[in-house]
Amino acid sequence: MRMAQLSTTSGIPVATIKYYLREGLLPAGERQGPNQSLYGPEHLRRLRVIRGLLEVGGLSIAAAHQVIDAIDSDLGLSHTFDIAQRTVSPQIDGTALSPEAVAQVDAVLSGWHVSPDNPGRLAAARVLQTFAELGQPDLSGWVPGYAAAALAVAEADLDEIDARTDRESKTEMVVVGTVLGDALFAALRRAAQEHVSSQRYSGGAS
Repeated sequence: MRMAQLSTTSGIPVATIKYYLREGLLPAGERQGPNQSLYGPEHLRRLRVIRGLLEVGGLSIAAAHQVIDAIDSDLGLSHTFDIAQRTVSPQIDGTALSPEAVAQVDAVLSGWHVSPDNPGRLAAARVLQTFAELGQPDLSGWVPGYAAAALAVAEADLDEIDARTDRESKTEMVVVGTVLGDALFAALRRAAQEHVSSQRYSGGAS
């Protein structure tokens, strides 16, 4: 298909597609002349991935470029996971975290295979440090529940990846699933909060 048809089918303006081409997010089409190229299903699929990363995942162009490069690489799934996690996670200086907050997180993650600089470990410690600074240091009943839910979600993530049959779709699911999975979990948490609160407080309890 030509650029105009690619735009119509994808719902993405021609100017935006050309921008993705210039930024290297979208591979070039097959040249048919000085100003004409043909695009195939792989371009349409990549456009949908880009849109998901940018519009739903909220990534910057630079971050999207990194995760798309991971999709196109020959790296193993564990390395791809590492790239995806570090790209979409805030950069946190572990030395700026309180030992108490880090110890709290490590106690909850006891028995897990997590590297010291894992972005989730550091982000969780920063959250607990912030709670302590707000005068709410005792989260012993709350954090383990989150950890259990996170472990269940991680199992669901890997089950979904394992259900894919080829490397490209597995890698794509690792990257896109890491980004969009965060958005999905946050969205479902909002719905679950309404459900549980309506059950607990529908009688007027406060």
